[in-house]
Amino acid sequence: MRPLIELIEREIIAEGVLSFARFMELALYCPDYGYYQTKKDNPGRRGDFFTSVSVGELFGQLLAFQFAEWLEAEFKVQSSKFKAQIVEAGAHDGALARDILNWLQTSRPKFFEQIQYVIVEPSPRRQEWQKEALEKFAPHVRWFADFENLKLKTQNSKLAGIIFSNELLDAMPVHRFGWDAAAKKWFEWGVALAGGKFVWARSADGSSACSQQPSSQVAHKLSALHHLSPELLDVLPDNYTIEFSPAAENWWREAASVLEGGRLMTADYGLGADEIFSPGRPRGTLRAYFRHHVANDILANAGEQDITAHVNFPAIQAAGEAAGLTTEGFLMQAQFLTRILNKAAKDKSFGEWSTFRTRQFQTLTHPEHLGRAFRVLVQSRPAPKSVGD
Repeated sequence: MRPLIELIEREIIAEGVLSFARFMELALYCPDYGYYQTKKDNPGRRGDFFTSVSVGELFGQLLAFQFAEWLEAEFKVQSSKFKAQIVEAGAHDGALARDILNWLQTSRPKFFEQIQYVIVEPSPRRQEWQKEALEKFAPHVRWFADFENLKLKTQNSKLAGIIFSNELLDAMPVHRFGWDAAAKKWFEWGVALAGGKFVWARSADGSSACSQQPSSQVAHKLSALHHLSPELLDVLPDNYTIEFSPAAENWWREAASVLEGGRLMTADYGLGADEIFSPGRPRGTLRAYFRHHVANDILANAGEQDITAHVNFPAIQAAGEAAGLTTEGFLMQAQFLTRILNKAAKDKSFGEWSTFRTRQFQTLTHPEHLGRAFRVLVQSRPAPKSVGD
């Protein structure tokens, strides 16, 4: 996509070495040419990557059942005039929202009438995709560009209910840090131009590679890395690389700050505390995908391929707890969905269990499919008494 490449080239020429976080931001989210702005059908069998939603409706149905259980218990929705909110961020083409709302409308019609479904979506183009998919639910769904926009238009500084995302944080821009074994110091990987191609380059001073990027969080992370145990640093190979996403942490922190009561949840693939440093990942977790295959060159084909990195769940969890949330669980997706199914199987509203549902559930939970790679983090804040009464 030449216009996007030229845009990135101009920023590199101006900066010398561009932060990879900025490169990733432009490649994925540039309003006119970014991957997620121009490709509606990138998930699924015909796209570039496979998601839990691509498996079928079951993932959304299980989430809908769990959301109803949480909200009915926490807010007494069915005995109150209060409308609890289900807020989805990063709804892409609206398929997951459609699966959730379809199940609630069919299986819990009274509950369905007493909730408001909110989509937080900064892209006008993706909002149009979502509105098309959710046309029959139009009276029950509202869109906002961000949490600040939601607060302004609803005249509420806080919201009560559930805020959730599915495979959102892994696509937020990341900074990449490498270990210089000879110099015993960390540096930041950036992007430069050489021979008309984008290439990896070290930042000149070991700090943020791009002056356009906010540098305080990056500098703080670099400082923390330098204070890792000498025993660990001594065994790290040269150019050992890890990623850090201020954007993901900031998003989680903002979501936590507007949650007056209820739960904040994400399902994504990522790392636990004991997995951040692994000999099996000397070059980090950053990957590019094109038609379900790992692309050989992450910096090639800007705007044409997906770029993603594993979520640093300990950092996300810490951000939520610092904002006053309590961690209810950090589970593999298989564990999370199995717990829901154990309850749903005893509830007539969930309907009959078919062989089709069984196949979907196996794909969602099997360790060789989506069950082990994907994790679910759930944090909560008690609902104010006045809300549930």
